[in-house]
This record gives sequence, C-alpha cells and structure tokens, in this order.
Amino acid sequence: MIAQTVEDKNVSLPQDVKGKYTLLGLAYSKKSEDELNTWFNPIYSTFIAKPTGTFQGFTYDVNVYFVPMFTGINAAATGTAKRKALKNIDPRLLPYILFYKGELKKYKEELDFERRDIPYFFVLDTEGKIVYATDGSYSDAKMESIEAVVDN
Repeated sequence: MIAQTVEDKNVSLPQDVKGKYTLLGLAYSKKSEDELNTWFNPIYSTFIAKPTGTFQGFTYDVNVYFVPMFTGINAAATGTAKRKALKNIDPRLLPYILFYKGELKKYKEELDFERRDIPYFFVLDTEGKIVYATDGSYSDAKMESIEAVVDN
C-alpha cells in the first residue's frame, strides 16, 4: 500500500516500516473514521509521547500510523481531508497520519475487513507481517493485547 503524509510524502507499507514493530489503524468510511479517532490519544500517550517528569517510564520503539482510506468516488476528497487534518488535528499527531487513495477491494479481501463502519488495527512484526489484528472503538483490553504483542 502506498499512502501519503499531509506533506504529500509517499510511504510504502509494509516496506518502509520494516525493522521495528508497526501499528496501523485503517478506516474507510466517515463512521469508521470517528471510531478511529477514539484511538488517537491512547495510542499517542502509549506509543509516541516521550515520558516526562521525575519518573522516566518505559517507552516503545514502534512505528504508528493512522490511515484513512479514500476509495472510489471518495478518492477525490483526499486533498480536502489533508487540508482539514492540517487545520483540525493536533500537530503532534500529523506525522502519524497517512492518507491512502486508491483501490479497496484487494485490501478488504486480504485483510478481511468487510464492515465499513469500524476501523481495523494491525500490528506488523519487524518483517512487515501481520501478527495481531483487532477492530472497532478503543478499549483498554484491546490496547493491552497490542502492548503484549509489541513487548515480545
């Protein structure tokens, strides 16, 4: 999958993320994008933010990307979505958002995501292979499962 940053830089998944674990969140409808947003802060504080204060806790060394997918007639909205993201999303999160524009069918089949209204999350190992998958809104239990996979 080739996706782009808000600055239009191409990122090839999984090729460009090999070498360390990667967490990908994919959404391909407005409703699923809303649920994807429930993950932003927990993932940011768990996997991206550097601990501050007296206690410098454990930090993860993982790639993290949220990927809204624009397909079919919605592909034309990719540029608008990037501009909205620049305006409305916390600037600290922008480097972790990729925009995909293109075909959906092969990803739906290969990644087994049939429901449009929920986001899908995948943990890739250091070789780029999917080692864990979950879907839907954020929950502590889902985050604990992701952390357990990344800890190995």
